[in-house]
Amino acid sequence: MEIIKQQRHGVPFYACTDPAWAGAAHGFSTRLGGVSPAPMDSLNLGANRGDDPANVRENFSRFCAAIGTDPNALVKNHQIHSDIIRPVTRADVMPSPEAPGLCEADGLITNEPGVCLTIFSGDCIPVLLYDPAGRCVAAVHAGWRGTAIGAATRAAEAMVRDYGCRPENILAAIGPGISPCCFETHVDVPDGLRAGLGTDAQPFIRPLPQEGKFSVDLKGANARWLERAGLLREHIAICSACTACGLDEFWSHRVQGGQRGSMAAMIQLV
Repeated sequence: MEIIKQQRHGVPFYACTDPAWAGAAHGFSTRLGGVSPAPMDSLNLGANRGDDPANVRENFSRFCAAIGTDPNALVKNHQIHSDIIRPVTRADVMPSPEAPGLCEADGLITNEPGVCLTIFSGDCIPVLLYDPAGRCVAAVHAGWRGTAIGAATRAAEAMVRDYGCRPENILAAIGPGISPCCFETHVDVPDGLRAGLGTDAQPFIRPLPQEGKFSVDLKGANARWLERAGLLREHIAICSACTACGLDEFWSHRVQGGQRGSMAAMIQLV
């Protein structure tokens, strides 16, 4: 399976085009196709970036129209770099698209059609999960801390434990995020990955010539976590786009700090 860059109604996005994903409207946003002014130009989907709420509302309307989700059925998380996965229903839908997220968790999960799970990123790794047989979806925000403790795996486990899904049926899309080419870290990140994944972490850690520095592959580590949860390797799609490399297309917290907008990943059962 592949994650492909697409464009609809003038809004570019990334999504899986495999027919197996047909029952779940989904997509990963870029920074393009919206109405926000600099430095949030132009498709800022973050409610807490200092943008005009009217801009955020219009940006959600445009992005949702592009990927086929409902801007009036959003459930957003308030991210805390944890492995907390929160079950949500229509009762958790935001009062308006521009409202900030209230669900204090780094993952959302539902089996209710029409509920649009929405998580945010600006270098961290967004992960979308879908079981077409069990009719269940999840969205996970995995920064390096969330990756180290297996946040994506916690979501897959919750799909199996609480919603009756089978691991071999779950599809995963690992979206745009910082890649090894740009993710240079100190030893705390490799140590965190090793604490969670053990020896399985080693292929995703590369020592750099400068002493005490490492290049880390968070996307690969998330895929390995999902395999450990029982997902089939051929059911895990990984987007190669690096948010830190591609500032013409994405925002990067690592490069730009707070002077930026936020990207989103969404998934909704149809």
